[in-house]
Amino acid sequence: MSKSSREQITVFIADDHAVLREGLRLLLESNEKIKVIGDADNGRDTIRKVKTLKPDIVIMDIAMPELDGIEATRQIIEQSPSTCVIILSMHSSPEYVHRSIDAGAKGYILKESAGAEIINAVLSCAKEKIYLSKKISEQVINEYFQQKVYKDKKDILSQLSSREMEILKLVVEGKTSAEIANIIFISPKTVETYRSRIMQKIGVKDITGLVKFAIRHGITTLE
Repeated sequence: MSKSSREQITVFIADDHAVLREGLRLLLESNEKIKVIGDADNGRDTIRKVKTLKPDIVIMDIAMPELDGIEATRQIIEQSPSTCVIILSMHSSPEYVHRSIDAGAKGYILKESAGAEIINAVLSCAKEKIYLSKKISEQVINEYFQQKVYKDKKDILSQLSSREMEILKLVVEGKTSAEIANIIFISPKTVETYRSRIMQKIGVKDITGLVKFAIRHGITTLE
């Protein structure tokens, strides 16, 4: 997705805070090379709108309602491998960085330094370069690319399918089987079957165990 010097870079912003979306829009469009063509406040709307608008770059918050930013990234890359997704997050832990890049993200920026780095990240991404926030430690970066820990095939997260990850996230958010069924268009019985299978795979016996697992592996937070 390398852009010519005369061609504007189109950007889509996904964040559940309207003030932050507007701030990012103003900041990005202060650069004449960049044009924001859309935004969304949850993961599902992001996937739908990105499919229609086909932006060059998506700025993606991790913590969003309905579908988190990492899973939304995974689905966007599946439907459009050339789309560049830049994750925007308050988390600098290796787990979040690893999972984001594994989902297909080409950039990872910390919210605390987004103002100073967002334009550089977009311009780098447009040139098909990976951009990682300067405050993310070198150790975290090397750990991922050397595949010392996260890419281990025995990693428990690798045992969960995309659908199982989606259901796990909704379960730990406190949604009932009926609510989950309504959101992802399957039957409550099928949701319960998935939930039982997830518990068996990760070795927990109740919802509390699922929540602890999700927090420990960066799937959800205590926010």
